[in-house]
Amino acid sequence: MGDPGPITPDSFNDGRQQISQPFRLTATGYNLNYLPEYIALRHGFFQEQGLHVTVNIPVPWDGVLDALADGTADMALGGIWVPSMYRDRVQNYTVFAQIANRCPLALLRRGHDDGFKLQDMVGKTVLMKSGGGASVGLFFKMLMRENDIDPRSLDYIQDLDGVMLGNLFQGGMGDYFVTDNLSALAMVDRNPNVSIAMEMVEQEDVPWSVYYRETATITPEVIDAQNRFCVALGKGIDWVLQHDAESFRDELAELFPTVPVDVAVKVTNAFRRNGMWTTTTVPREGFNRWQLGLRDARLVKEPLAYESIVHDGIAVAK
Repeated sequence: MGDPGPITPDSFNDGRQQISQPFRLTATGYNLNYLPEYIALRHGFFQEQGLHVTVNIPVPWDGVLDALADGTADMALGGIWVPSMYRDRVQNYTVFAQIANRCPLALLRRGHDDGFKLQDMVGKTVLMKSGGGASVGLFFKMLMRENDIDPRSLDYIQDLDGVMLGNLFQGGMGDYFVTDNLSALAMVDRNPNVSIAMEMVEQEDVPWSVYYRETATITPEVIDAQNRFCVALGKGIDWVLQHDAESFRDELAELFPTVPVDVAVKVTNAFRRNGMWTTTTVPREGFNRWQLGLRDARLVKEPLAYESIVHDGIAVAK
C-alpha cells in the first residue's frame, strides 16, 4: 500500500478537540492489517483514553528506529523480527502490544488449477516483495520448513519493489508471487489470468505486527500511556470483530482509496474470520513459532524467551 502521509486523529474523526497527552507513533507502513488502529483513531477511542495519537510513516521504513532513538516517536509499529535481531547486539526494545495476529500475505499463481500443494513449488521460481523489510521472505521460508520442504529447493527473486514484481509476474516472470493479501486480491480482481493459491492468514498464529520502544526509555509514565493505548486499541479490535465489513464499506473506501472497495471488504472479512485480530496480547505459541523461524533464518542465534522482550502485563491490563 502507498504511504498516505502523516495520520492524525483529525484525519479520521469528526473534528472533536480535546486536551490530551501527545502519543507519537512511527510505523513501517500503511496496511489493512493495521485496521483496528485506524478505526480507533476514526472513532475517538484514543481520545477517550486521554491520548492524542499521531502517526508518521518514514521512508525508508527503518526510519522508525531513528525516530525512537532521537525521541521524536513514543513507539514503533512493525515486525517483531526487528527487536528480536537487535536484542543484545545493537539496541534492546520491549514489545508492549500486538495488532496483527496472523500473516497478511497471499501466494499468487497463474491459471486456476485446483488442488494446489506447497510441494508443487519445488524447483519453481517465486517472486517476493522486500521493500518493507524481511518479513515476506522470513515467513514464506519458515512455512516451507514447517512443511518439510527445503527452502533452497526453490529459486527466489526478492530484492525488488512490490509493484515492480507484480508487473513482472503478470508479464511472465517467475512461477509464483508472494505479496500482501490486499494487493493480491486487487490483482486477481483485474487480471483473470492469475489466482490465489494460498492465503497466509489461514496458516496459524504469528505476532506479525507489534508495538515496541527502547527498553531503557521506559518509565512509569510511559507504561501508563501504553496501558491507555492498549485499552483504546483493544476497543478498536473489538469494534472490527463485531462489525461485518460490508457495514462499514464507506470507511474502508476512505481508508484505502486506491483499492476497489469490494476487495477491501472481502479481505477485511477474511481477516476477521481467520484470527488476524484477537487481542492486544502477544500470543506465546505464535511468539515461539516465529522465534524458531528467526533462528532458522539466522537472525537470532537461539529463540528468545518471551519475557526477555515482551512486557505482557501492559496489554493484558485492559
